[in-house]
Amino acid sequence: MIDELFRLSQNFIRIKNKEYVRYFLKINPLKSRFSIVVGQRGVGKTTTIIQHILSSYKNNIFTDKALYVQADHFLISGQPLYEIAEQFYNIGGEMICFDEIHKYPNWSTELKSIYDTFPKLTLIASGSSALEIYKGSRDLSRRAIVYKMLGMSFREFIELELGIEVTSSGLEDIVKNHQRIANSIITSVEKKGKKILALFKNYLEYGYYPYFREYKNKDLFYLTLEQNIHTTIESDLIAIYPSLSGNSIKKMKKLLTIIASSVPFTPDLRKLKTTLDVGDERTLKTYLKYLEDAGIILTVSKGSRGLRELEKPEKIYLNNPNLIHAISSRTPVEKGNLRETFFLNLLGGLYKVSSPAQGDFHVEGKYTFEVGGKSKNFSQIKGIKNSFLAVDDIEIGTGNKIPLWVFGFLY
Repeated sequence: MIDELFRLSQNFIRIKNKEYVRYFLKINPLKSRFSIVVGQRGVGKTTTIIQHILSSYKNNIFTDKALYVQADHFLISGQPLYEIAEQFYNIGGEMICFDEIHKYPNWSTELKSIYDTFPKLTLIASGSSALEIYKGSRDLSRRAIVYKMLGMSFREFIELELGIEVTSSGLEDIVKNHQRIANSIITSVEKKGKKILALFKNYLEYGYYPYFREYKNKDLFYLTLEQNIHTTIESDLIAIYPSLSGNSIKKMKKLLTIIASSVPFTPDLRKLKTTLDVGDERTLKTYLKYLEDAGIILTVSKGSRGLRELEKPEKIYLNNPNLIHAISSRTPVEKGNLRETFFLNLLGGLYKVSSPAQGDFHVEGKYTFEVGGKSKNFSQIKGIKNSFLAVDDIEIGTGNKIPLWVFGFLY
């Protein structure tokens, strides 16, 4: 069995490895003995784990010190993860990586036993379902470090497309020095014969998921995004919560259709309860939480607590601009929605974002942002301390008017 797994591991490492290294490994080198990487489907978790294996063993695909295991592969079906780890450890194995772990029954119990029994074995696991990983990781809280992997930033998209290196900037640096930052980036991009706003348009259409380069046809790429949504709702959620009925899944799909048709969506929970034939608000909020943890939607609440305490969201968005284009591929995309989704997706993954009384977003309890087109003025945030405009369709800003695209360089 172990020989078959080594051959499978080597084959996956050879096929899935990519030259470009995402931000994730640069800021999260996975040096702890037990790491769990969580992120929605398609953001690059598998490639990142494989790159980590290769960087740890001098790019040797055939190393016998590391083993990559796809937990949902048919060869693994019915085979205890503990037994795989034991066989590997007994022949001198040092690092074992279980990909798509959320699909394996009782995975947290098995990983806990592996961690406790083999103290010299480095353990890495990944999963596409944040909900299942966080649920399971509670049992592993004293053992594992959980890392969240995001999709591609605009900075990474430019690096991948143009083959150049561009530095990231923190939020405080952007609000203070956005002109200098924007000018430096534009100079680098124009040396390659490209324009920053054209690249930003492309990023919003297809740049969030690194595998976009595998598709020359955007429609095929969008089809994969739609399929990912269906698989997440129809397969992943049922695997995590077997008690969910087919009727519950239908209601969640209908809820997503309602959200997608009018994003940013301001929910009226009473009306939604009636529309979906849901008995109580708690169930409705739970559905929203499932969709958010699965990486399909984003929510913004008045406080910074979000839906973890089942607070009513003020606004609901699709998770990222690519999903908007995929779901709205036959209808015109509303620009205001696209801009706000981009802003929330980038900042919400790194900072606490809430819905203020004035303006679109309040970040870290300190900064207020209004998002809009180049004609947007300060009237809606007039007199508010630390307030800024995040404006589309401009290359370089002035004062508290910041180009929207610059926020794509936060990571």
